[in-house]
Amino acid sequence: MTDHHTYGTSTHTASELVRLVSDRLGLVFTERDSDYRGVYHLASIPNGRIEIQPNPIPGDDDEDDLYAPEHPAAQVLLLATTPALDPALQVRLDSIEGLTHLNHETA
Repeated sequence: MTDHHTYGTSTHTASELVRLVSDRLGLVFTERDSDYRGVYHLASIPNGRIEIQPNPIPGDDDEDDLYAPEHPAAQVLLLATTPALDPALQVRLDSIEGLTHLNHETA
């Protein structure tokens, strides 16, 4: 079973959120560049990963598309993936002001 959580913010830029999450969780993020997702930031956590990226991503027609169109108000997304539910991680992420839990999926 894999646990996926999506958080969003319109308060912080991606760089600001990387700094906040790094400080709160003691993580080191690596900047990545993807043709599909644009620039995003990746950090490994025990048995999982956290990714921070803009919700608007480069589209094929030179127009931005939303990575999470169901959450258009969220300008920046945080995607957390762990092999099982991690309540401690959720509490720490929920404590970041301006970061809102948007979605939870289990696969």
